[in-house]
Amino acid sequence: MRAEERGGERGSTLPFVLVCWLLAALMAFGAVAASDAFLEQQQVQSVCDGAALAAADRTDEDAVYTSGVGTELPLTAASTQAAVAEHLAADGTRLDGWTATTDGAEVTVRCTRYADIAFGWLFLGGRPLERTAVASARAPTAP
Repeated sequence: MRAEERGGERGSTLPFVLVCWLLAALMAFGAVAASDAFLEQQQVQSVCDGAALAAADRTDEDAVYTSGVGTELPLTAASTQAAVAEHLAADGTRLDGWTATTDGAEVTVRCTRYADIAFGWLFLGGRPLERTAVASARAPTAP
């Protein structure tokens, strides 16, 4: 092929190389953002697990003293919510919201945090990422 025939193809590799570098950078930024979101979820889940265990350990003392300990330790909504609030205050971890519910023998805690992740401006448009975890625990008793 003569030099004058190849003249129309000159410089056509530069845009291709730039697009490849741009895609590689986006993939790297995406991996960092996904890792940050995963670690944030793990932290929220850990806090929620601890709060559920703390709530399951807090029995309603009035019910225990009046009716005794049966096959399950009695849990009330007030005692579980107080235990979760105390655990979260002592832990010092920031949550944007939490709820604690109980059926009398098992407690379920739902924790939510809105987190700013790395490169969130690129993938989320600057909005924080919602991380929600649910944990449950039963009151400790022997079968």
